[in-house]
Amino acid sequence: MILRIFQLLYRLPWLLLLSVGALVMVGTLALYSASEGAWSPWAERQMIRAGIGAMLLVVVALIPTIWLHRLSYWGLAMAVVLLLVLPFIGTGTGATRWIEVGVFNFQPSEPAKLAVIIALARYLSSQTPEQVQSLISYLPVVLMLGIPFSLVLIQPDLGTSFMLLTGGLAVVFAAGVPRRYVVSAMVLAAAAAPVLWSQLYDYQKARIMTFLNPEADVLGAGYQITQSKIALGSGGLFGKGFLQGSQSQLNYLPEKQTDFVFTMIGEEFGFIGNLSILLIYFAILVSVMLISLRCQHRFGRLACMGISFMLFLYIFVNIGMVTGLLPVVGAPLPLISYGGTAMLTVFIALGVVVNISIYKKVQDSDFY
Repeated sequence: MILRIFQLLYRLPWLLLLSVGALVMVGTLALYSASEGAWSPWAERQMIRAGIGAMLLVVVALIPTIWLHRLSYWGLAMAVVLLLVLPFIGTGTGATRWIEVGVFNFQPSEPAKLAVIIALARYLSSQTPEQVQSLISYLPVVLMLGIPFSLVLIQPDLGTSFMLLTGGLAVVFAAGVPRRYVVSAMVLAAAAAPVLWSQLYDYQKARIMTFLNPEADVLGAGYQITQSKIALGSGGLFGKGFLQGSQSQLNYLPEKQTDFVFTMIGEEFGFIGNLSILLIYFAILVSVMLISLRCQHRFGRLACMGISFMLFLYIFVNIGMVTGLLPVVGAPLPLISYGGTAMLTVFIALGVVVNISIYKKVQDSDFY
């Protein structure tokens, strides 16, 4: 028994787990600062959610990988059902994105990203090299991606729907989709761009125009990104110090506990603080990729590739947004931003990665 415990501990991806722990600590301190030196209302709730997330990670990590494989389609089906009923039972101002469960607000689109990745990993791992070359084999892929993408898009939530779509496409690309299909899809997307633009809501168009020229309305649509740039620039190399950020502490920086938490950290700890966070994220992404490369079954390799790209999108979109490189779309920073559903989804995704690391020697033939 003791030997098995040591073997299990040896197989754990410690760099990944320690990096996750470091980010949770950084996020808790950042939320403590965001509430002006108080644990309430954000930091203490974040710690509770992190504890729940850690338990979910352990549970998912210890489930046999074969079970994850078998339950993948059921997970996608459940995600689609929740997205279907969301317009009827959901809540939200201007957009119906949340389901109230007691005191907890649940956002179905977040776990839907992970459900799509796992389901696509199962389907594509079952395809032979010949089937991967056939266009007919991608009809189920279109349904697995198209249905949840459309349901999230009509909420409306353009940013999340885009992240769901690109995360799923990363799995398809990793599975070896022929180059001709990739080029054709890119041409179709470019041709459809004017049509997509005409279908955007006015506030979505305004976000894109503000991104292109934020100085045009500094006190209006461009206020968020302008304050974010001021806070980042004022932090300098080493920052103003913990709890000393003027833009954040004087409430000039909007949504400092969620979308703009990276900016607040940059103001207080400077370029060095932001760079340290990026290095921790880099360690997580590298760990997931290495687990994918070492895995002996195709389902695990594709799932890890999809999850790594999902995490990358979270990081890239949030940091690109707060630095003015991307439009403001309301994307959280993984394990740091305040938010329950996104954080628990990331923990479950990392649990899948740890699971694949533990059971990486399972063979493809064991799934069928």
